[in-house]
Amino acid sequence: MVGAGLAGSVMAERIASQLGEKVLVVERRNHIGGNCYDERDDNGILVHRYGPHILHTDSEEVFEYLSAFTGWREYQHRVLGSIDGTRVPLPFNLDSLRMLFPPSLAERLEEKMIEEYGFGSRVPIMELMGCGDPDIEFLADYVYRKVFLNYTMKQWGLEPGDIDPGVTARVPIVLSRDDRYFNDRYQALPVDGYTAMIGRMLDHPCIKLMLNTSHDEVLELRDGRIHFMGSEFRGKLIFTGKIDELFGYRYGELPYRSLDLRFESLDMEWFQEAATVNYPNDYDFTRITEFKHLHPADSRRTTLLREYPCRHVEGENEPFYPVFTDETRAKYEGYLELAREFEDLILVGRLAEYRYYDMDDIVLRALRVFEEMID
Repeated sequence: MVGAGLAGSVMAERIASQLGEKVLVVERRNHIGGNCYDERDDNGILVHRYGPHILHTDSEEVFEYLSAFTGWREYQHRVLGSIDGTRVPLPFNLDSLRMLFPPSLAERLEEKMIEEYGFGSRVPIMELMGCGDPDIEFLADYVYRKVFLNYTMKQWGLEPGDIDPGVTARVPIVLSRDDRYFNDRYQALPVDGYTAMIGRMLDHPCIKLMLNTSHDEVLELRDGRIHFMGSEFRGKLIFTGKIDELFGYRYGELPYRSLDLRFESLDMEWFQEAATVNYPNDYDFTRITEFKHLHPADSRRTTLLREYPCRHVEGENEPFYPVFTDETRAKYEGYLELAREFEDLILVGRLAEYRYYDMDDIVLRALRVFEEMID
């Protein structure tokens, strides 16, 4: 198993506990958990070292599986956006509307949208932009420009004309006063954190862990065969790292966006009124997270994280978000063809499959791949 993140840990746990097979987990970092890794800082506050991770899912299967390894703190994530000097709920909802527009205009827009789409609906921006009503189209354009456009430009390093309209189509306006960022059935945080949860997954007599070890130190793929420590390996290799790195960047690097994560401790009890505040139009960072909102702590200090999006550079920062273009998809397909030459090679996860997964998605994906593997 290459990688001790969520995908690799779920796969390792299933193989060990359900099949009784021995699993060696090789991890290049000095910790388990991948980008879900969390730890207590000097203030006694549990911080997510690679940015905030909130478990939200409608899958009972995923929630019940993870519940075998952790208790939960029920948590409803709330995000504010700094728009023209006012902090409003995101996604943009009826309260956001009332906070940013004059009362008469806000009331007219609210009435029109509820009449047209129904109270409680989540209407994509693209649908509102083409509705034919000048008032509603004005609002859609405002939300697009003030909430979405500049944030996306910072996140992806794109110009407005390069932003995929399909991404815009998913940005909703919520026709209610529900200020939760997610509306999934299950929303929670592990009581002891993600690292503790994943540690329990890997705490099995059939699982051995090697930290600070890159896959290319112990593995070699050649002539359609997998070699481990210089000898041919006849078991299965489950790889959750970068597929282009696995094959020596034969077709060039697959591009990713990364994050410059800057933590700050302040001598105050609270800094902001919500766990996360987005800054679409101001500053070079995209958002500030205050971790005491996620994990309450008995501390008079607080810990913040500012996220500065940047280009991924191999060896300098972590790959976070695949950059999808026709060219990169074609390049990935080339690497996938190379992978098919190895019968016992299984690719799982965001880096290996070159796609973005939420946490619940990757757990479900790993469970399904395990089922396919044993059939």
